[in-house]
Amino acid sequence: MKDMLVRLIDLPDISDLEMNLGKDNIMFRKPIPPEKSFVMDWVKNHFGQYWMNEVDAAFSYLPVRCFIAQQENDILGFACFESTSKNFFGPTGTLDSMRGKGIGKVLLVKSLQSLREMGYAYAIIGGVGPVDFYKNTVNAVVIEGSESSIYNHLLRKKK
Repeated sequence: MKDMLVRLIDLPDISDLEMNLGKDNIMFRKPIPPEKSFVMDWVKNHFGQYWMNEVDAAFSYLPVRCFIAQQENDILGFACFESTSKNFFGPTGTLDSMRGKGIGKVLLVKSLQSLREMGYAYAIIGGVGPVDFYKNTVNAVVIEGSESSIYNHLLRKKK
């Protein structure tokens, strides 16, 4: 998987989308430390150990470097930024049943806005799966030669 680069100065306006999702009681926010185990367990159950570990790293900062999408007491999605590497977006995920509603877009843009507020002009989206999503949502471009990344030599659980 390749990395992508996104210009943070030209992010799309998500205010209408966020307001419309709010009509369904979907809110977007940064979780706080008392919620850490709930968020980590949810991510592990839906997306695995590696992403849970990256969420753990996101909680080592205050404010937390992660957003969640929440509907009442349920997590619908999450997005981390600058948790695994400086200026990196990800990991991110939305429940299969909630995809296509714009939740992932709001999580992405809010995270990228946070990176912009930290002083970055560009951000790296690491180890991208859905290239077209990032290209269409925030005009991200593939970084040529980025197949070899920080994720290449991850330790694997022995069988």
